[in-house]
Amino acid sequence: MRPDEFLRALHLLPAPLHERALALRSYVRPRACGGCEAVGDAVRLALTAAHYDEITSVHRLLATAEQLAAAHHCRPGPQDQPGRGQVRRWADTSAPLIAATDASWKGRAGGIGYVASDGRYGLRSRRPGRVDPTGRSRVLVSELRAVEFLFTAYDSPPVDMTVLVDSLPALAYLHRWQGGETALMPAGYDLRPRHAGMRPTLVRLAGLVAKRPDLTFQHVKAHAHHALNEAADSLAHMARRRVEEPFDVRPRAHDLVEAFLRDWHAPLAV
Repeated sequence: MRPDEFLRALHLLPAPLHERALALRSYVRPRACGGCEAVGDAVRLALTAAHYDEITSVHRLLATAEQLAAAHHCRPGPQDQPGRGQVRRWADTSAPLIAATDASWKGRAGGIGYVASDGRYGLRSRRPGRVDPTGRSRVLVSELRAVEFLFTAYDSPPVDMTVLVDSLPALAYLHRWQGGETALMPAGYDLRPRHAGMRPTLVRLAGLVAKRPDLTFQHVKAHAHHALNEAADSLAHMARRRVEEPFDVRPRAHDLVEAFLRDWHAPLAV
């Protein structure tokens, strides 16, 4: 179930059921864990029942999902999805949450990446097909997609989160969206609905940013030995290289992020 499908179904529920379903949202994402998949199946069936106003069935199915989740003792998170991970050593850090994002393109291969001070990270590869909605602002769009990729690592971006970007044009869009100019999009960006009617990535990002004045977006100079920026840059390059040179990025990405975060957190521990 896609995020937009989940949210549409969620709005069909009365307040108490809405909150119960929202608490189980992370189970709806694809998982390799059989126990988590069973919880997710019950939630998906409950939301399907909501479309047909079968509120009694929604009650029953959500109760089943809650029972399965309680018995399974496994709480999946967005960081457990393919292309994402978390160095859990810093999962419970009390320091303010700071994250960095970046993008990399060479020829027709691209990659995006993010890393956050709580240990979460992600990388994603891209090779456009014959129909590419990006338009002529490919690098700029990718820089902004990396921010959206970061935000989807959380059920909702944490309050007062700071996001570092090394692209001044991307920063300008984020600030203008936060100011309410959500119709503003990079030149040539295709605004037509994507697969199954899903809104374009940047349209979703603009709407989210406009509702979150607590989020801070700051510029960081690229290649200036800033640990978080260097980590995000390395992940984006790794994702881009994977397009042409298939390899298992998981151990490399994890070790890379662990090393950069160790450098980032070292001064904070003094």
